[in-house]
Amino acid sequence: MVKDMSDGASHAPNVYDAEPIPTPAREEVERLLLSGDLFRYTAAKDAPVTLLEQEFAAMLGAKYALAVASCSAALFLSLKALDLPRDARVLIPAFTFAAVPSAIVHANCTPVLVECGDNYRIDLDDFHAKIEGADAVMISHMRGHTSDMDAIKTACDAKGIPLIEDAAHSLGTVWDGQNIGTIGKIGCFSFQSYKLLNGGEGGIMITDDAEVYARAVIMSGAYEHNWAKHNPQRDNALVEAFDRWQNKLPLYNTRLSNMSATLVRPQITEVPRRVADGRRNHDYVAALLEASPYLTVPAKLDKEVRAPDSLQFNLVDFSREEALSFQNAAKARGVSVQVFGLSTDNARAFWNWQFLGETPELPKTREMLSKACDTRLPARLQQPDLDFIADALLGAAEAVKGVRAAAE
Repeated sequence: MVKDMSDGASHAPNVYDAEPIPTPAREEVERLLLSGDLFRYTAAKDAPVTLLEQEFAAMLGAKYALAVASCSAALFLSLKALDLPRDARVLIPAFTFAAVPSAIVHANCTPVLVECGDNYRIDLDDFHAKIEGADAVMISHMRGHTSDMDAIKTACDAKGIPLIEDAAHSLGTVWDGQNIGTIGKIGCFSFQSYKLLNGGEGGIMITDDAEVYARAVIMSGAYEHNWAKHNPQRDNALVEAFDRWQNKLPLYNTRLSNMSATLVRPQITEVPRRVADGRRNHDYVAALLEASPYLTVPAKLDKEVRAPDSLQFNLVDFSREEALSFQNAAKARGVSVQVFGLSTDNARAFWNWQFLGETPELPKTREMLSKACDTRLPARLQQPDLDFIADALLGAAEAVKGVRAAAE
């Protein structure tokens, strides 16, 4: 029996605040404020941004990392660093955030949207059909849901085209023993406040390719010889690449500041704990929702070990009106839920990306978005919070479907 939560909104857990910034960061921020040393290139070496790049690359097992202003900037620089031709066709999942196709447009390339299924992952039949005319693939692990990376990587390798991972939501996720973000040629991550590492804003890209890294560093805004302050342990291939591209590339000036890096660095040691807590919370609530005939949580893929900080689930046999009523009923119970395809101007609904021109049909993705729900579930929540959220969602579903059952 689900508890009556209709008057419990005032007792709802706060799912919007992030964890406190660790004390070492606050101490270093004070030092930076006293020195005014916020620009990454002021220091001769070991600027906070440089140290962050080294530590982040080491955490994921990558050779190189470049910290920039946002994950969107990292995606944009990835495309520019690959030296793709103008109007290059870049495959992306149709279920992603508007910033992903925006980064492609910004890089003078053309997004090609690929269908996604009810489990939020890329539809492989549509992917294989569209990769024939593609110049690159940018796979978004949207909301931390990993598509079949074996199939995607094999197809990209067979075509000889680069694979970029948009891992903004997937820091800490592992596919078949390999860190997400290291499977493709380039991996991009976010430091926006709702992500696992909170810098307020910011992003980072990783790669093992010296040529790609050198081009990205220079274009990020490493004017004159400031590229020498990146990755001090650089190898001969990297030195040659920097020398080769000096003064030959535009500077987009999308750097990260020392302040943002200082906020992020002490959180890196917290990643394993946050991943474990997020997975525990997700799986606990998912199991409760799965007991309802009205809600279902798509299962992970066999090779996927997730690092979730939010919860997605599908409504079962809801009309549009019932889905909207469910959103309202959950909110009245203190839990905000959005049905991706029914929330006004949602930036994750592909038909709202009007800057792309004509909207493609994509019936599978459109159908999925009409029933796919999203609610925040941060790693810091405790079991009473999780029970509150689950009870609110279950109660909202029963309230909506119970009305129909009574009418029938």
